Amino acid sequence: MKYSAVINVSGDAALIQKVFAAEDTTIKEKASYKIKKTAEGVTFAIDAEDSVGLRTVLNSITKVLTVIEKVKRISD
Repeated sequence: MKYSAVINVSGDAALIQKVFAAEDTTIKEKASYKIKKTAEGVTFAIDAEDSVGLRTVLNSITKVLTVIEKVKRISD
């Protein structure tokens, strides 16, 4: 089975794109994502070959977003 998902994130698009620029967008050739700037923030488009790949990408994205949130709270 193949999977796809879209995550919309509202917030500082420039910061999010800058942080994710250092991340690998393909994970073991089983899953990948693309990030696109939107009017409200960014959108992540995820494609995966299986559920494990989908979960891996989702976990990777949400972990980085959590770090961004924590750093932003500390700096504010």
